Amino acid sequence: MHKNSDMLTNGQLIFGILFAIAFAIILIYTYRKDLKLHKKFYKGSIWILIAFIAFILMILAVKYMFT
Repeated sequence: MHKNSDMLTNGQLIFGILFAIAFAIILIYTYRKDLKLHKKFYKGSIWILIAFIAFILMILAVKYMFT
């Protein structure tokens, strides 16, 4: 049985790299296009993220205090 040491062919690798670059460009473009809407509708959402992270840290602290 022949064991192939390469997981991807050159064509697959090139496609993956080009896809990732195109996806990142489209993502950045759409984010910039909607930036005004983000500032209007998601104002103050950073506090929800901070609260979520604090809650996760609190759960981890309780876990390690009682184990």
